[in-house]
Amino acid sequence: MLLQALREYSFRIKDLGPSMYKLTPIRYEVQLDVEGNPIGLVAMSGSERNADRGLPLFAPSIVRSSGITPLLLTDRIDYALGWGEGRRVAQAHQAFIDLVNDCVVATDNNDVRAVATYLALPPESRIPMPDVAESQAYVTFSVAGRRPIDAQVVRDFWAVRAIRTIMANDSEDMQCIVCDEQRPPVRLLPFMIMGLKPVGGQSSGTALISANSDVSESYGLENNLIAPTCSECAERVTKALNTLIEDESSRLYLGRVLYVYWTREPTDFAWETLLIGADSGQVRALLTAAQRGRIGATVLDSTSFYCVALSGSVGRVVVRDWIDITVSEARQNLARYFMLQRLIDARSGEQRFLGIRSLTNATVREGGKEGPLPDVGQALMRVALRGGALPITLVALVMRRVRAEQGVTYPQAALIKMVLASQESEGWETYMVGLDESNRDPAYLCGRLLAVLDAIQRAALGQRNATIIDRFFGSASTAPLSVFGRLTRGAQPHLARLRRDRPGTYIALDRQLTEITAAIDAFPRTLSLRQQGMFVLGYYHQKAADTEAWNQRTAARRAAHANPSPEIEDETTAEENEG
Repeated sequence: MLLQALREYSFRIKDLGPSMYKLTPIRYEVQLDVEGNPIGLVAMSGSERNADRGLPLFAPSIVRSSGITPLLLTDRIDYALGWGEGRRVAQAHQAFIDLVNDCVVATDNNDVRAVATYLALPPESRIPMPDVAESQAYVTFSVAGRRPIDAQVVRDFWAVRAIRTIMANDSEDMQCIVCDEQRPPVRLLPFMIMGLKPVGGQSSGTALISANSDVSESYGLENNLIAPTCSECAERVTKALNTLIEDESSRLYLGRVLYVYWTREPTDFAWETLLIGADSGQVRALLTAAQRGRIGATVLDSTSFYCVALSGSVGRVVVRDWIDITVSEARQNLARYFMLQRLIDARSGEQRFLGIRSLTNATVREGGKEGPLPDVGQALMRVALRGGALPITLVALVMRRVRAEQGVTYPQAALIKMVLASQESEGWETYMVGLDESNRDPAYLCGRLLAVLDAIQRAALGQRNATIIDRFFGSASTAPLSVFGRLTRGAQPHLARLRRDRPGTYIALDRQLTEITAAIDAFPRTLSLRQQGMFVLGYYHQKAADTEAWNQRTAARRAAHANPSPEIEDETTAEENEG
């Protein structure tokens, strides 16, 4: 289905280019007159981003193996001009000349003949090689301002020659796996898939279909015959995928996996903005639309939505995942994905939304060389677009970082919350958004207790280089029984100091400590993976609730100072005594 969807998309591309042509950055142009005499060598520049690579032009192209395979009238400088040293360069240049001469015979085109005349000149009569010449740079020719590669007869000649090159030798017609027609199959796909180098592919391109070993071959079929594809479908599929990968609005690099997504028909929905940036305005609009959709206020969109996860391995494309759903389903699942994230930020006291990259990075050290495991992004993308539950193993990855860092960041808490909420069949919309004082889960209470004990220490001693969080978070989140007795005893001198110096703060913190410890019948000896996630949420929720209470007290004091009165002054004094 992936190949069929790519073929369908190819018909939406405004300029697919001539058959067996592709956009190629061309660095140099050899300018000739109509007789084939040299005029000069011009360096061509592309966009500011890729200026040094050359000007992108549709030019003859074909996948090359280890042998010598020239391209018509546009090729690397070793093929086209013979610039370089060694026997192979000489052979490659002669193959290029032979191809141009064949084109002259087949097309009788005067511009091609002028190029052939120039190539027949002795080296001393040709344009000399500049002092700095990039060995992999591409060069083309122009004759009196016209590029021969743009002539229709040249394009037709190359299409026939290139297709003949990639066709399977002496093979009977086979049913194409893309269009289902009985047609001659290709031995090799005409173009490599570009853009996969960051995810394990090769810079020269990665093969979408390939088999060159016994373990990959079956029923006596070799090369691409294991998945027979006609030349037209092979060209359309590879060009479509390369076009999607090149477009930043339809791709997402996530760790060592590349996600490519598109719809069967055009849509103005900003998938890439929501998945990457999680713009708050767009997310809220999406959630509002999804909530209205539950009561039938929106029209269902049955347009197909596709997403493929790709990586590279030994020169071959690896398809890690394939999603084929409707746009309505994708939007509803994406809305659920953001609702699963709902969590009060412990610093700002507000809810915010995270892009998928922020969530995957929650499993690795910030700024470290280690990238997220491919399974993390794959699981998140699958839930974001297809729905379902996140695996509990993600909690283990987050907990590894939490214990190493002795603390919890917002993305880490949000990812844990998403995992636990996604496994709830009911009530997941409001699950664990903020502090739940009625929750009697021992792990959740232990997390809350650690946050209160940390607040007690900070209130009594101020900011310290090493707090109980720095020293005991890892053990408290895995084996509460081993540390909480010691921590609660250690809090008593701090409480005595607060009762003497800050009675208001003492009353508030002692009340929290008493209420939480009273609800814990016994400290658990160890915590399961799910319980460790509950512990983190309890800790984070308590911190967020304390932040919100502090913000409210601060706002009240500011209001009191802005509008003083005897009654307000008394209340302000009381608030200050409480901390």
